[in-house]
Amino acid sequence: MTATDRSIELINTAAQAAADKLAHDIIAYDVSDVLSITDVFLLASAPNDRQVKSIVDEIEERLSKELGAKPVRREGDREARWVLLDYVDIVVHVQHSEERVFYALERLWKDCPELELPADAKETRGKAEEHARLRAAEEATETDGDWR
Repeated sequence: MTATDRSIELINTAAQAAADKLAHDIIAYDVSDVLSITDVFLLASAPNDRQVKSIVDEIEERLSKELGAKPVRREGDREARWVLLDYVDIVVHVQHSEERVFYALERLWKDCPELELPADAKETRGKAEEHARLRAAEEATETDGDWR
């Protein structure tokens, strides 16, 4: 079994919405052969809780407006560390960067086929790593200033 045309349409719209809100490391896996509950997982992350919420809201709004799709389940809103949107055909995971590293969902699904995504979404690969490096450099600079 492979992802349906509908799930591909949903994933592409969701991935573009996430990219437009500056999500990091957007990736989609066709999990239809190993899970009976959904066709595709979309993973995206952001460096802070507010941006996680913003990405989730944009995905939900775009899927509703453009494709008439509403999630049957939405979990993780309060903490905004890991929000899950379940659209039956697809499940969207938007994680805080720290949760993304800790839970490493890519490792769980690495044997599943990766789906082609819009160019803007593909360009987000490696952004979390880049952001972490910049942040570490900023913190080191701040710490250096404290020692003078």
